[in-house]
Amino acid sequence: MASLKLPKIGLGTMLARSEKAKQGLIKGIQIGFRFLDTAQLYFNEKTVGEAIKESGVPRDEFIIATKLFINNLKPKRVFSSTERSLNRLGLDVIDVLYLHWPWRFDKVDETLKAMSKLVDEGKISHIAVSNYTPQQVDKALEVCDKHIIANQVEMHPWLQQKELLAHHKSKKVKVVAYNPLLHGRFKQVPELLEIAEKHKIGPAQVSLAWIMAKGAIPIPKSANEQHLKENYESRKIKLDSKDLKLLDSIEKEKRFLSPPFISPPDWR
Repeated sequence: MASLKLPKIGLGTMLARSEKAKQGLIKGIQIGFRFLDTAQLYFNEKTVGEAIKESGVPRDEFIIATKLFINNLKPKRVFSSTERSLNRLGLDVIDVLYLHWPWRFDKVDETLKAMSKLVDEGKISHIAVSNYTPQQVDKALEVCDKHIIANQVEMHPWLQQKELLAHHKSKKVKVVAYNPLLHGRFKQVPELLEIAEKHKIGPAQVSLAWIMAKGAIPIPKSANEQHLKENYESRKIKLDSKDLKLLDSIEKEKRFLSPPFISPPDWR
């Protein structure tokens, strides 16, 4: 299986289900985004597939990722739900298929074995996980006969994931960062505002540039054309050592997403 080179930044699609949202995705593609992230849970794979088709951009320029929901982790449902995802997306192959949450983790080997078969059948190209702890990633790497290429987790200046980043680098597992813009709470982060003023850029761009400087791949979501442009341009921003040190020094910790029952116990 060929290795996959992920771009520096991707486009999140959660809540993108309307015609307006689809047009926003198309704008994002036209601006330059090629790594699109969706999930069975988002109920928008059809919208994402239509945006890809209507953009006019060749399929082979995209990296398309979706995620198995927790009710589709038994092998039989892995196969059937992935077929439905392929149909909704209008694709012959899904580039990255994630395990969305570490639910039924005691039986993860069964799920990963089914996902590995999907790789062998050419239905998906790569296997990834989402919301896994470093210890859970170790277990997945141990039991899966294909490499786990990425772990998608919440990451931003209030949730810096330092231990996870170091662990994943040693295991050659990419970190994909959701909620990279702190739900727009920039005014509550003086360090972001200070650096934004210094470089005459937006605080959202500072957050995204910091994440990329850490070697992670942010997947911000927006339907606003100006925000899409600014987010995409953030990949060119180089923060200096003082900027990075200031952001690294933030002590506040806040996790925005931690649903009961399915989140790892370590989070609570």
